[in-house]
Amino acid sequence: MRLRTFFALFILVLVGCESRAHKVQQLQAQYNAEYPTFAKACLDEDSSGAAQLLTGEKVTAQEIADLKANKKARETACKPQAEHLAQLQKEILAAQQ
Repeated sequence: MRLRTFFALFILVLVGCESRAHKVQQLQAQYNAEYPTFAKACLDEDSSGAAQLLTGEKVTAQEIADLKANKKARETACKPQAEHLAQLQKEILAAQQ
């Protein structure tokens, strides 16, 4: 009787671990699918004018103002995606523990 109880508990624990691993895999797959789009739209673009300054180009005050406006607009547009990805990361970490 004790042996049956032990095996029943062992199977329940094993099933729980498998479902947790499956949840982690699903969350990681979702994160991996969404991150490249976010990175391309929100991280890759140079909105600071640094590239222009490094190449020696003159940047006018109007161009700097435009760059700042573009950066602010991009940050506003990207904030919901960034928060969603941060939440996914938290869920992945919580599911791994």
